[in-house]
Amino acid sequence: MKKKLILCLGIIMFFFKNSASANYEKIFYDLNIESISGEIINFRDFKDKVVLVVNTASYCGFTKQYEELQDLWDKYNKKGLIVLGVPSNSFNQEKKKNSEVKEFCEVNFGITFPLSAITEVKGNNAHELFKWAKTNHGSSAVPKWNFHKILINKEGKIEDTFSSFTKPLSNKIVNKIESIL
Repeated sequence: MKKKLILCLGIIMFFFKNSASANYEKIFYDLNIESISGEIINFRDFKDKVVLVVNTASYCGFTKQYEELQDLWDKYNKKGLIVLGVPSNSFNQEKKKNSEVKEFCEVNFGITFPLSAITEVKGNNAHELFKWAKTNHGSSAVPKWNFHKILINKEGKIEDTFSSFTKPLSNKIVNKIESIL
């Protein structure tokens, strides 16, 4: 009886181990994205930093989270945090042109953290970054709505994900960022 119990526990632990660990063929630093101004943002430039990737939109009920994202950037950037905004029209709530998004963010929220070009974040046309996140972290990494957050650790792997409802300055996010900086 004891041997069967140990065997069953071993099998259960094996399955949980496999489902919880990702086989990263690439890490975050192997990827890049176009900036809102048209240059390439090479994620290798963020090596050994913590990165909070957030898909954003100008016409969303969560758009005011830009304020807290800027506050995170201001408070933790010198300590090694990169906030990366990824404007997306995947949920039909973004402006049509990169220049309009850039102006909106700068004028209304004083955004100084990096922004990508308008980018697809879900489905078959999702940017490689979001496909990579899904492959390595599962469905919790796929944005269900705007202002979904993916936290990348210094090893270039996904540390955690946060829903749109989790505010950038929430204890949940701030504590996690502070623990891995």
